[in-house]
Amino acid sequence: MYHQWMRARWTSDPCYAFYGVDGSDCSFLIYLNEVEWFCPPLAWRNHSSPPTVHTHTRQTAAFRTDLSSLLDLVGTGKESLSFMKRRMRRLASQWGMAAQRLHAKLRQRWREQKKILVHVGFLTEESGDVFSPKVLKGGPLGEMVQWADILTALHVLGHNLKISMSVKELYLGVPPGRGSCPLTGPLPFDLIYTDYHGMQQMKQHMGLSLKRHKCHIRVIDTFGTEPAYNHEDYATLHGYRTNWGYWNLNSRQYMTMFPHTPDNSFMGFVSEELNDTEKSSIMRNKVNNMAVVYGKEASMWKGKEGFLQILHRYMEVHGTVYYETQRPPEVPAYVKNHGLLPQHELQTLLRKAKLFIGFGFPYEGPAPLEAIANGCIYLQPKFHPPHSSLNHEFFRGKPTSREVSSQHPYAEQYIGRPHVMTVDYNNSQEFDSAIREIMSTKVEPYLPYEYTCEGMLERVHAYIQHQVGSPLLASQEGQSCVEACQRANLVCEPALFRFVNNREALRGLEVQCEVVEAEVNHVFPAFSVLRRECGLQKDPLLYSCAGLSPKYRRLCPCRDYRRGQVALCRDCL
Repeated sequence: MYHQWMRARWTSDPCYAFYGVDGSDCSFLIYLNEVEWFCPPLAWRNHSSPPTVHTHTRQTAAFRTDLSSLLDLVGTGKESLSFMKRRMRRLASQWGMAAQRLHAKLRQRWREQKKILVHVGFLTEESGDVFSPKVLKGGPLGEMVQWADILTALHVLGHNLKISMSVKELYLGVPPGRGSCPLTGPLPFDLIYTDYHGMQQMKQHMGLSLKRHKCHIRVIDTFGTEPAYNHEDYATLHGYRTNWGYWNLNSRQYMTMFPHTPDNSFMGFVSEELNDTEKSSIMRNKVNNMAVVYGKEASMWKGKEGFLQILHRYMEVHGTVYYETQRPPEVPAYVKNHGLLPQHELQTLLRKAKLFIGFGFPYEGPAPLEAIANGCIYLQPKFHPPHSSLNHEFFRGKPTSREVSSQHPYAEQYIGRPHVMTVDYNNSQEFDSAIREIMSTKVEPYLPYEYTCEGMLERVHAYIQHQVGSPLLASQEGQSCVEACQRANLVCEPALFRFVNNREALRGLEVQCEVVEAEVNHVFPAFSVLRRECGLQKDPLLYSCAGLSPKYRRLCPCRDYRRGQVALCRDCL
């Protein structure tokens, strides 16, 4: 059957020719045996060297405080990249101090340097890149803020980065073609950070190999992906299928801008942290009747005249609306419009202002946190009913059913009064009362720890070291998992066998299995290199760290431990 399939399809993808398929029966057999492993070994081929498990020398991840090599990696040629590099430079000293504090907190704990690919799909020309041309015209910057901070965090933590901003730069070790042939060698990266655009590009590039290596992927996903949308079959059967989602990942592989749901992982970003001297200076120089509007695009000001008139009665209103030659007609004449400001000038404006006021859009951006960190009170509209994919065009098609109760739910729920006030803008009395309360309220600059450089470094470090699962080792023939883990300065953890007792774990070690069977055997999960036989454990009561066999190499789940308290992992207290 496979032979007939090859004869009909071998010219459909250049990858077959890459592996030596030339249309002959002989080349079909070699390909099916040695690349796809569908056929038994060919006696006349050279099998003197048994298949080996691919290993690499583990390197130490050392904290970095110099960003120059990262800035070179980011590259040039787009305004989006220039924006990201300016942000990296501006926050460099804060990242450096955060690295020193985290280094001290970890007490020189050994960390493995990971090979990490960062493929920023939404900025590739192949995805259309609508963001870069709008950087200097009031376009959205939140995604670029987050990606700049992710890149910086990974670099500062000491990992080996490869940054890809186009499909042409996307090297994953797959053969040239349309993705019909498998990746035969190991994936050249431990982790891949990308977005939904990048996932689609990787699917086209990797084809069948993507499914095998999905566990290495982390998807930066601003608004989050709920499990019902992520599970392809369930989404299709129950009406949750959208243009996004349906990748069948572990839901924790989606990483969000704010902590929307524990189903996903919270990646976040950073805001600039002030020292005590800066905080005192800001509080002394606040202009009590000065408000800055959150809205860089003129279209955001349409229909806002009612509550702006109320605000104007009490406060001087400032805007940062982009325009080229003429003042936008949507912005009232009494508003002092500064035009689009560079970040340091916007920060100066926020340090003077008492109020930062939202119009209801954009949703969940970084600007309100930056304003609060600079001593502003953030005023935002409450949504009645909450906005969601059921009633609002912006959320339609996004892989979440989350209901958004205000413009910035995180600010409302996790920060709250006195720094954040959420009111009904359609109730003029309530809005008027809120303005008067704001003018009589004194607040200090405030930034949640999780949005500091140290908070983000700590979080990303924990994800990389622990979210990839327990270290998985292969013992030698005749070696127990107790000994295999001890040789790596770890201990075998029987509670983790259930995570390695599967085909994915075997594939992760690049094991070639002609037969995979589940048996009641105290040394399973294990594999035989010579016979290309693999066995999974059928009875969980037989998971054993101590078991060994001269015929098999065992799959061993290992963990670290506290010195002098081997029963506990280092982070278990």
